[in-house]
Amino acid sequence: MNSFAARAGSAVKAFAEASSDLLIQPTLRLGVTGLARSGKTVFTTALIHHLVEAHALPAFAPAHEGRLRRARLVPQPDDDIPRFPYEEHYAALTEQRRWPRSTDRISQFRLAIEYERAGSWRSGPATLMLDVVDYPGEWLLDLALIDQTYTAWSRATIAGTRRSGRGAMAAPWLETLKTLDPQGPLDEVVAEHASTAFKTYLSALRAGPESVATTPPGRFLMPGDLAGSPALTFAPLDNLPETLAPNSLAGLMERRFEAYKAKVVEPFFRNHFQRVDRQIVLVDVLAAVDAGPAALAELEEALDSVLLSFRIGRNTLLSRLFAPRAERILFAATKADHLHQTSHDRLDALLRLLVSRAMRRTEAAGARVGTVALASVRATRETTIHDGDAILRAVSGTPEAGESVGDEVFDGLSEAAIFPGELPPKPEAVLEGAVPPGSLRFPRFRPPVVKPDALGRPGDLPQIRLDRAMQFLIGDKLA
Repeated sequence: MNSFAARAGSAVKAFAEASSDLLIQPTLRLGVTGLARSGKTVFTTALIHHLVEAHALPAFAPAHEGRLRRARLVPQPDDDIPRFPYEEHYAALTEQRRWPRSTDRISQFRLAIEYERAGSWRSGPATLMLDVVDYPGEWLLDLALIDQTYTAWSRATIAGTRRSGRGAMAAPWLETLKTLDPQGPLDEVVAEHASTAFKTYLSALRAGPESVATTPPGRFLMPGDLAGSPALTFAPLDNLPETLAPNSLAGLMERRFEAYKAKVVEPFFRNHFQRVDRQIVLVDVLAAVDAGPAALAELEEALDSVLLSFRIGRNTLLSRLFAPRAERILFAATKADHLHQTSHDRLDALLRLLVSRAMRRTEAAGARVGTVALASVRATRETTIHDGDAILRAVSGTPEAGESVGDEVFDGLSEAAIFPGELPPKPEAVLEGAVPPGSLRFPRFRPPVVKPDALGRPGDLPQIRLDRAMQFLIGDKLA
């Protein structure tokens, strides 16, 4: 009954929002997410910057054609969601030349975009309300838990420790697991001990070479105001019986697993996720390439899980009112500025290969899925290095203090030209191990120097293909 009431309330809310969008004020809700260290905050900051400053971005038709009159930040529609701190993040990029702090919670902003219509049969000014919801990608992977039982999740999570490269990270938790009796008495201290050991394993996964993907629950590593709550104090158990007794340790874990789904996962899906019209998923493909084929396989599986979580398809009037769907999903391989432009198309092709299965399934449902290799804020410029008779295509920027390439350690002040390596022409070769782990050179660069213009207006944040992403996600709504 509670589930039915929640779904009914969600439908009423969706109906009210859609009715308002259709009859009063056109509104587009864009979701921004990505797995660990993929550049979500930088993307969102750059998106706001270019819209507010109305830069003439070549691939973003409204701006390039001069039809983008102005965009301004206005009060957001949901008072229970923190505001995206754009000003703080922009200052970090331009004044302090440091990357903003990572996304660890949901946030939102609304832009009122005023533009001139481009259609031949209708012209004149119009306004689109763009609501952007920025949230951690780990929360997306949690959506797969909704249809899982505690027993199935436990078995899948324990089986995941047998994957290549996970043995050493999982060993301490697996040793703790051996000491736990699922049919033993309910014991709060034992439950906390088991949960702590499991969270330590999850932390090691995130810090390891496969950090491009994660094992749910996602909130375990970013609990926020739920830290220490029973809903976040459970763990998988081994050798589970057919029936879990309510007063046993397994029964306690199962109850908390179900509470996590009911109190954390389902409200996120109901209140935020299912209301998204367009979605961009940012992916650090280069980190997976440098970690090796096992990490790429893990990334492919994670991206497939992400797409399975979406309610996708072409919207009709009825679906828009009662069950809105995500009509467009864009996967973006970030940090393209770490490679010379000759490898950008290869990076895009590799990402397209990783999501090819999911793309076919999504497009069959009537949704549009795209891929792009981009740098939301470009930290490098292209150059060449002479190595004897060879000329290497390189990138030049300011590596952060402490970063190193070979024996050289950078001070955070001096520029350096670095040959990062090249991706092979065929993306299948990367999955087959054509790029040995650790063979690419990707030091972390500082943001570029951005100076105000002669009139004191904010300087332009350089980017690579961010305008293409903007055109795919919102360009048709500004036509």
